[in-house]
Amino acid sequence: MQRNCCYAKTVEFLSFEEPLGATLAGTGLSSFTIPLTILSLYLKKKDTPIVKANNYSLSCLLLVCLSFCFLSSLTFIGYPESHKCLLRQAAFGMVFAVCISCILAKTMMVVFAFMATKPGSSLKKWATPQVSYGIILFCSMLQFILCALWMSISPPFPENDIQTYPGTIIAECNEGFRTAFWCMVGYLSLLAFISFILAFLARRLPDSFNETKFITFSMLAFLSVWISFIPASISARGKYIVAMEVFAIIFSAWALVICMFLPKCFLILFRPDMNSKEHLLRKLRKTT
Repeated sequence: MQRNCCYAKTVEFLSFEEPLGATLAGTGLSSFTIPLTILSLYLKKKDTPIVKANNYSLSCLLLVCLSFCFLSSLTFIGYPESHKCLLRQAAFGMVFAVCISCILAKTMMVVFAFMATKPGSSLKKWATPQVSYGIILFCSMLQFILCALWMSISPPFPENDIQTYPGTIIAECNEGFRTAFWCMVGYLSLLAFISFILAFLARRLPDSFNETKFITFSMLAFLSVWISFIPASISARGKYIVAMEVFAIIFSAWALVICMFLPKCFLILFRPDMNSKEHLLRKLRKTT
């Protein structure tokens, strides 16, 4: 057998041109506009009882972060370059940390507000916007420190895998310190689990519009997505593991949008009679 010529190997990565990459990119890009549309509805209806009862400022911040969550999925698609490998996991970790921190702050504010109504309670000083912003800042800073340590000690970098499939070069991002990635995802899961437990315990509190039931479902869906991602990521190789992470990002962000905001948008748009102070007061009297 003469070895007098070279054959080009196929370079495999999740690209915008192939059907899988194009579908995921189109889904992420179109989904980016949904939280912004809901945000515009909230801005227009900011004086209505349902919007005011659910911590308007935190809801707006959560919607903005959810838009960036959908956008962060786009950084995983395309040829893995140095700056893209550095950006994508850190961006994903930070925007989701702010999202889950907002939900945790919402849950804790419901608990504080209810406990503060009891005679002699000292929790009234904790049921303030400053405390909720402090919770978000503290939880987000822990994720930022984790990402900063990861990027400074062993940052992700592009590499070519020529061992997995003979005749195929897999262009991918080596995550560097792989444990740091799982610590980042584990920290998000911890925040979601704490939010889930608090929301579940507070689901029957007699609030005028208690959204802890929606938080319970949203955190349950979020945890289910990322728990399912673990075994799938172990068995997958090449562009398919990237595609599964993109899918997990988009699906978990959609779970938060649907569970947290879809019921409220339905009431605002199609049941304006239920978006009134009188209706919420009647509902409150029935629950107490």
